[in-house]
Amino acid sequence: MNIPFSPPFIDQAVIDEVLHSLHTNWITSGPKVKALESEILELTGADAAICVNSWTSGAILTLKWYGVGEGDEVIVPAYSYCATALCVLHCGATPVMVDILDDFTIDPEMVKSKITSKTKAIIAVDIAGLPCLYNELMSIVNDTEYQSLFVPGSGRQALLGRILLIADAAHSIGSNFDQLPASRKSDVTIFSFHAVKNITTAEGGCICLNLPECFDNQEEYRFLKLFSMNGQNKDAFAKSTGANWRYDILFKGFKMNMPDICAAIGLAQVRKYKNTLLPLRKQVFMKYCAAFDAYDWFIKPVMEDEHRESSCHIFPLRVNDITEAQRDRVIDELVALGIIVNVHFMPMPMLTYFKSIGYEIEHYPNSYKQYSCEISLPIYPQLSETEIDYIISSVVSCVRLVKGIVLLNDINELVKISL
Repeated sequence: MNIPFSPPFIDQAVIDEVLHSLHTNWITSGPKVKALESEILELTGADAAICVNSWTSGAILTLKWYGVGEGDEVIVPAYSYCATALCVLHCGATPVMVDILDDFTIDPEMVKSKITSKTKAIIAVDIAGLPCLYNELMSIVNDTEYQSLFVPGSGRQALLGRILLIADAAHSIGSNFDQLPASRKSDVTIFSFHAVKNITTAEGGCICLNLPECFDNQEEYRFLKLFSMNGQNKDAFAKSTGANWRYDILFKGFKMNMPDICAAIGLAQVRKYKNTLLPLRKQVFMKYCAAFDAYDWFIKPVMEDEHRESSCHIFPLRVNDITEAQRDRVIDELVALGIIVNVHFMPMPMLTYFKSIGYEIEHYPNSYKQYSCEISLPIYPQLSETEIDYIISSVVSCVRLVKGIVLLNDINELVKISL
């Protein structure tokens, strides 16, 4: 059997929506992007949604919009994909990494310990689809002790008067917090629509605004739309509607807009997400948990707790009492059986670039601990019952094999010592 890790969900509705874009001869930013933004507003309850060409672009736009730059600091978890820190570096600021909790989310106590007068933002990462502890994080940024440390360096920073709380929700579209869309719990939420995500546009992302009342979210939406289009006051669709060719560049922007041909894919998917695609993901997640609960080596991931409900983007299987090398051996055995798995994530301080600029994994022990025993299993709507059962039985066999080999090696070493 051959089971891919995370193929995109492409059905006839997706094909039809893309073909419609092709038949209209409009494939860059236009009506389908606007329609996708409207659907995201409906799904998330956000005050404004700006589609862009990647999560990374959305994060850079957001940080630049807030005036983050040279000499500033942004707190990020060490356990995340590299883009979480790279977007900070691309703005000329410094990513200040902190460790995580056992559920993979950023540790609020560690966040507190790293806040200085240079801190301008926190980027909290919803690993695997589980929202971070946003009530605690929002309490931190609103705490008068930390507000008194805040030194604004731009007009928007002065208006907010505190650290900006950004949700890296690349994994978590459709997640809930206190029975509301989790995207309501931070100032800015940024989604990814990369090919492997719950909703995809092949490449893409979306900035969702939930700024406090001191901001006009619609005005900020209009600014960010221009910001993603080189600061140009008319997009190509507006210029195509008649003798409307004259345009102006209002400020130094970026070219980070999403095209309609990509939005078409996401538009077809988002319409099925809440009632079809997301429930199917949850079914796979629950079936894995029910099967692996029988084994004492299984560390159960959080799907739901008192406040939070995951979007089940990833099933982060963790195996108790194994080393990183043993985890890698389990992966090799699974791949040999035709099951493609992954690891989410290698902590950033383990990567060559981040090591070269001074980050050391020894400072983030829980990030390493969770990474060293984690295996991301396939979880997507197209998985059949037969495939799920095969994955479960294969995981059990491979873990038993590797743990058995370890036990046998330990016995052999003891025998050698006794001789």
